[in-house]
Order: sequence, then C-alpha cells, then structure tokens
Amino acid sequence: MHADLSRLTFRPERHYSAVVAQQGRVQLDADTNEQTAIQLHQARTLAADLIGQHGGPRKACGFRIDYMGGRHDIDTLHIHGGRYYVDGILCDASRPAPGTPVPDEDAEEQETAEPPAYWTYWDQPDGHRDPEKPGDRLPSPAQSPFLVYLNVWERSVTAAEDPALREVALGAAMPDTAARVKVVWQVLPLSLAALEIEETDPSKDIVRAAFDRWAKGQAASSARLAARSERPDHADEDPCLVKPDARYRGPENQLYRVEVHAGGEAKDATFKWSRENGSVVFPVDELDGTWVQLASLGHDDKLDLDVGDHVEFTDTAYASRLEALPLLRVEELDLPGRRVRLSAEPEPGVGRLPDLHPFLRRWDHHEGPRRKGRTTSLKAGAVPVTEGEWLPLEDGIEVYFAKSGAYRTGDHWIIPARTATGRVEWPADPARRPLLQGPAGIARHFAPLALIKGEGSPVDLRYAFGSLASSVPAADEAALAAEAQASREERAAESDPSGGRSQTTSEAEAAAEGDR
Repeated sequence: MHADLSRLTFRPERHYSAVVAQQGRVQLDADTNEQTAIQLHQARTLAADLIGQHGGPRKACGFRIDYMGGRHDIDTLHIHGGRYYVDGILCDASRPAPGTPVPDEDAEEQETAEPPAYWTYWDQPDGHRDPEKPGDRLPSPAQSPFLVYLNVWERSVTAAEDPALREVALGAAMPDTAARVKVVWQVLPLSLAALEIEETDPSKDIVRAAFDRWAKGQAASSARLAARSERPDHADEDPCLVKPDARYRGPENQLYRVEVHAGGEAKDATFKWSRENGSVVFPVDELDGTWVQLASLGHDDKLDLDVGDHVEFTDTAYASRLEALPLLRVEELDLPGRRVRLSAEPEPGVGRLPDLHPFLRRWDHHEGPRRKGRTTSLKAGAVPVTEGEWLPLEDGIEVYFAKSGAYRTGDHWIIPARTATGRVEWPADPARRPLLQGPAGIARHFAPLALIKGEGSPVDLRYAFGSLASSVPAADEAALAAEAQASREERAAESDPSGGRSQTTSEAEAAAEGDR
C-alpha cells in the first residue's frame, strides 16, 4: 500500500499467531500492522477453507447479474446487492441507503425518490467505467456470448482521497494519522475467446473450468526482482553522517518502493521508485492547463515538491482502474500561491471532477540508471525495465529484474534501507546472494458470476452455501433441560450451606438445647 510505513514484517510462512507488546519498549507501526495482517490472514484462510474459492450466503447471496441491452440507450448490467466471498475476502454489493435531509420549513413537502436496490455496470462504486471509452463498453451477446466476472483486490486510501480520515482538531499543519486499506470489487466482461472456449453454447462446467485456468494465469505474476546495497566506487559522504564501510549510503532510514508503471513484456515495461513508499501525495484544489493548485506543498523539505520532481497526476477513478498515466515533471513552483507548473497538461478526463479527489503523487527517480557511461532516457516519465543486470537507484541501492518476466501495472516490491547496518533488508542465501522475489502486491482474486447469452436471464455461475445453524433435535432438548435443572440445583446448594433446610438461627439453637 502507498502509506508512510517503516517496513512490512508479516510473513505467513513464519506461522506467527499474535504480536505480543512488551513493557517499556518503543512502539512501531510495523508491529501493529503485522497484528492486523495476522488476523486478516487467519480470518480469510478460515473463510476460504469453509466456503471454497468463492461463494455467498444462500439467503443473502450478492452479485446476481441481469443483462439490460437491446432496447436501452446503452447496454448495461444490473448488479444486485448482497455478500459474496472470493478467496475468503468479503465483497458487499449492498447499496447504502441515502440519508434523509432535514425538511425546509418554507418549502412544500416532497417525496424523495428511492434509489434502486442494485448497482449498474456504469455506476458500480469501484469500477469507474466510461461509456466514451470503447474498451469499457459491454460486448454484444448477439454476436458472441460473454462472461461476467468479479475482480477483487485491495488498495490503500489516505486523507488525500478521503478527507474524513483527517482529524481537523489536530490542525492543518498536522499530517494524517493513519491510512486505510479498501477492498476493491469490479464487475467486468470477458470474452469466451479469452477463455479459449470455442463452443457457442458451453455448459456451466466447461465455463467454470476454463475460467479457473484463466484466473490462475492472471493471479500469478512471473516478474521477479532482487535488491542489494553496494558501496559506490566514489563514496564521498561525510563520515560523521555515513559509516565509511556502509553499503547503503543514505543518511536516513527509508522504505523504498519499486513499482511497475507500464506493464507488458520487458521491452515495453517501465517502473518508478520512491524512497517514501510512494506515500508523498498532494491533494489538488484546481487544475488550469499545466498549472495545478494544491491544498499544500508539504510539511517539510523532505516531503515537499521541487523543480525536477516527477509526479503522477491521478484521482480515485484512475487509481482504481490501474492504468499507467504519463509521469509529469515539475517545471516551476509558486510557493505563495501553492501552485506548481507541470511539463505537460494531464490526460483528458483525469482529475477534472472534485468528487474523485484528484491528487499528485511524488516519485523520486529523476533519470534512468547509468550504463556504459550513459544515462538511460525515461519513457513517459518512467524508467525502462532492463532485465538481467543490476540497475542503480541511489545511495548504493541496486535492483535486478529476472529475465523473461511479464509485468503488470501496480505490481511492486518493498525494500527497507537501514543506516544502522548500512544495508538493505532483503532475503539472501547462505552465501549472501540476494534471492529473486515475486511482487509484494497487488494480489488479484477472481470469481465467475454469469454467462450472458442475450436478452433474458443469464446463466448463473455463482455458488451459494447454507447456514451451519439448525434447530436442536428433540432428544437433545431433553438432555439440555436435564443439564439446566442439575445446574440450577447445584447453584442453589452452593448458595445455601445448610443443604436446603430453612431453619432460623433461634430454631437451630432450641433444637440443640433439647438434645442435651
């Protein structure tokens, strides 16, 4: 996630069940975040083991699909509310009820129209489909049937996108306190050709099996990266700030993020990197050509903008679409006016709607790595991927892309760099050779929903499960009643040491005197 973190420590293969805080110790964000990750991992693993790869509760199974085409101005889908689990992740399609405003005393009372109980393909909350984009339009089932599936992943949200996360009582100069992780679900179409199905009327079993094969290929990334720290040949930093033998030459602890910008094969792929995990963002108030009015220019010299920085101008919609936008260069700063001038005007349709919360995200590369005495040129503001050789980033940090990788926009690797050791934290073999690792994210999850063949009811491909609870059998009722009676008698005996006798103290004394 793009958040201001020290590092990410959760590793499922370590089988930790809890984080235990110790007295008198420094509290770290990594410990709290690992506890959250452990609980999520356990809950989702349990749900997936009980439910299966995907499924919904029988009485509240969500994501029922209706195809609305032909007689309508534009083809669409109706996505009905309810819950559905994909790999143990809860997806809720229920549409929130609108609030009721206080009526105006002078205005005539008007009935408020109830919104539909379903989403459409075009207004689904995280889909951000655009009717003007040909690639977003639904295929025509009259020409060929198509599949509708659920794409599920998670992304981080900060106060730049959701201002309600910021506690205004802390003052405007105080940065936001915490980020959020959001489950993103998107209902999308998929042709049968993409599933390698040649039949025009395939059965449910054929479609599900073909989709499972396709989903496995989409979920697994073949990109691999390794990282290391190497002391530069001409290290001339102040020895009072950096150890002379340090491989990592930076003066501060950092969490580097290497993220794929444009996906595809290595010849087309690019990447970007940040020493702050891509967490430095600036909410946008207004866009005027190449000039961008910002809510603030940062809280200090480390987290501000400077001429020459590369930024990503985006908003909630494009952050959810995972599309690579050109990275732009900061050409001029207007500090009193909180404005920056970019090297080009942002892409049409991006950041023009205030309700989509446009923002700038800063990246820290300024040019490509130097090879054979020459600096690599940037491609659309990002660094071209070069496989099979070590690529320097800065301060002795180098990364290595394995050969024959397939790259996806948004995939990323996290590299903690520490001044105490003068190294980066990265897995290595006993000979201290860095190990190639798959991306730390984004984890993608898929589930088939329906097969659209034309007007009428689609072929439902969802699974449903029933409740585990049921009525108690009559024989068990008698046993439970007997246990309850025995429990009541036991509690009565414990509260009455006399064994249930009702004698008073004076009666007990009189009886004792008569015996004598």
